[in-house]
Amino acid sequence: MKTGIVDVGGGERGVYGAGVFDACLQRQIHFDYHIGVSAGSANIASFLAGQAGRNYQFYTEYSFRKEYMGWKAFLHCGSYIDLEYIYGDALTNTGGEYPLDYGTMTASGTEYEIVATDADSAEPVYYAMEDMSRDDYGAIKGSSCLPVVARPYRWKGRLLYDGGLSDPIPVKRAFERGCDRVILILTRPKDSYRDPSKDALFGKLLKCTHRKAGEALLRRAETYNRELDEAKAYEAERKLLIVAPDDIGGMKTLTKDQAEIRKMYEKGKRDAQSIAAFLKG
Repeated sequence: MKTGIVDVGGGERGVYGAGVFDACLQRQIHFDYHIGVSAGSANIASFLAGQAGRNYQFYTEYSFRKEYMGWKAFLHCGSYIDLEYIYGDALTNTGGEYPLDYGTMTASGTEYEIVATDADSAEPVYYAMEDMSRDDYGAIKGSSCLPVVARPYRWKGRLLYDGGLSDPIPVKRAFERGCDRVILILTRPKDSYRDPSKDALFGKLLKCTHRKAGEALLRRAETYNRELDEAKAYEAERKLLIVAPDDIGGMKTLTKDQAEIRKMYEKGKRDAQSIAAFLKG
């Protein structure tokens, strides 16, 4: 039986998924297929590398640095979040402060896909682990590139934006890849639907430079809510388990409340207990 896991990310709320994966490492729970969106793709990379606690340090320590996220980063590279600082030489690459164990990740022998959005067509792009190489994690950078507050990330001939624009909850992709059962990590309560008004301003701004991506941003709530309903339908058939926080304590995508970040991580570790029971069933 092929088991998949999906991590939808969600900026700093992605620390919840980091907690889930660290608990899985502690319990030696593994999966056959992994797919991540935005911060979720980074969570999976550390999980496959066997580096428990690595993402926790990024969320609770590194993200508070001016070089990582903020107006200093925006002035330096034109993006509010400096993807090169996070996933490049400073932190992630060989010689960085906390390099990704690329060798262990690639030796895991499992499937790992990353969802990004083509900035020109607004269609999802699914990258495999094999598309990346040591010290070149462009798929993760592209998948994490938030529109408007960041320029689209150029990699392998494409301009990329956050995967959440085109396939925010890629459960269907997991089943298309042959999974028989799937664990879905959400970073909002499972009954929390997205409000379209929150994307109105940024969607209109993005249309000025990338029309189709802007239109996708304006439809993001519709896409997210539809895919959430699809996930719930799979859950009703017992093909899928939703692991989600009971509340997010007011956390936003780019929150800088360290206490709330730590609390979300602990919730993820606690809620991961449901996975073992689902897999036994």
